[in-house]
Amino acid sequence: MGNNKLVGLKNQDMVKIEEKQGSYQQEAIFDLKAYLNQRKNLMEEALDHCLPVGKPEKIYEAMRYSLLAGGKRLRPILCLATCELAQGTVEMAMPTACALEMIHTMSLIHDDLPAMDNDDYRRGKLTNHKVYGDDIAILAGDGLLAYAFEYIARETKNVPPERILEVISQVSYASGAAALVGGQVMDLESEGKTDIDAQTLTYIHTHKTGALLEACVLSGAILAGASSEDRIKLSKYAQNIGLAFQIVDDILDITATQEELGKSVGKDLQAQKVTYPSIWGLEESKVQATKLIDEAISQLSHYGEKAEPLRAIAKFILNRKH
Repeated sequence: MGNNKLVGLKNQDMVKIEEKQGSYQQEAIFDLKAYLNQRKNLMEEALDHCLPVGKPEKIYEAMRYSLLAGGKRLRPILCLATCELAQGTVEMAMPTACALEMIHTMSLIHDDLPAMDNDDYRRGKLTNHKVYGDDIAILAGDGLLAYAFEYIARETKNVPPERILEVISQVSYASGAAALVGGQVMDLESEGKTDIDAQTLTYIHTHKTGALLEACVLSGAILAGASSEDRIKLSKYAQNIGLAFQIVDDILDITATQEELGKSVGKDLQAQKVTYPSIWGLEESKVQATKLIDEAISQLSHYGEKAEPLRAIAKFILNRKH
């Protein structure tokens, strides 16, 4: 009797181990590094093509300098991946993916200015204003922002017009005073203050960082004609990875080197900014980031293997070193 129980327990343990090994093997089937490299190369080619040098040459050169400066290209890749998940194609999403990277680049150019975060390096290169001056850097950001919407409207093919309009509306909202710009304002106003709590900090970053990232995910879904139910799930996924991205960013500002990040480190401390580690500590910040990624992945459960790129990207955001 006892032996039978023991055998039963061993069998149960073996089943659990085999199930876990099976899940690890299933994860290993998807090669995130190869996927990101392939998609990044695709994006680099598209970005180079989408913004040729015009006149006056200086402004186009400044725009291209920052747009083509490299980076992970996670935002446009998320747009492409979500569109494919919702049965769309890379081709129908590519103009929007390029536009989203233009807007993200605009935000980096402006964020690096002396009047804002005052940074000298971005993506391992001198920031735009250090090369072209503050005046041209501001105008380069303005040019990228305006051109982004022109590019979506002009270049998106084989998508019903109402979906294109909805994408433009979604991206406009995420880029404006109610989201990205408003979050940046709150961030600036919070510098040097000691009474900023986690709730206020989360408000700042869900607007400054999270809103555009959510627009990347939702834009792909909208272009492909995803259902309202799918959009809700994907929106929750995006909100969670967006906040986790910022928490990890705060951690890396303390723990990483300038070579690893491609930008100055310790800037938050110098600017007397409240960060998640300053409120929770490093270990609790890591715990909270992990919870957010787990919640994000849970929103993809009913998609099966089709959602593996989005799952893998979520895990990458949590474990990234730069």
